Amino acid sequence: MSIQISDIAFIGTPVTDMKAARAFYEGVLGLVPSHVFEWDGKSWIEYDIGPGKNTLAITDSAPEWKPSAAGTVAALEVADFDAAIAHLKANNVTILGEPFETPVCHMAHIADPSGNTITIHHCKKGHH
Repeated sequence: MSIQISDIAFIGTPVTDMKAARAFYEGVLGLVPSHVFEWDGKSWIEYDIGPGKNTLAITDSAPEWKPSAAGTVAALEVADFDAAIAHLKANNVTILGEPFETPVCHMAHIADPSGNTITIHHCKKGHH
């Protein structure tokens, strides 16, 4: 028997400075919080993304989670890749290497204020 996984419940991203993280995720990336949980000076902020309402969460409440450029990466699908890259550059977001193209997509890796890697992604027509 194997585990029957039906969906991704959330992707959790640890941050060190919640104010800077929210300015980045909400102000620069344009995400809108769907749930905000705050207690004892700690926060868990959820952003529901896409038609399936997949959740990206940022938190400073899990001390065992450490920000890392080498950890799990969330890839965020954008409608217009070139416009997204221009917007990120205009907002002085750190782009980790040059944007690149594969046979199925365009990608660029960026850093959030805590040093986590986020991928900006755009599928080519005919690909998932």
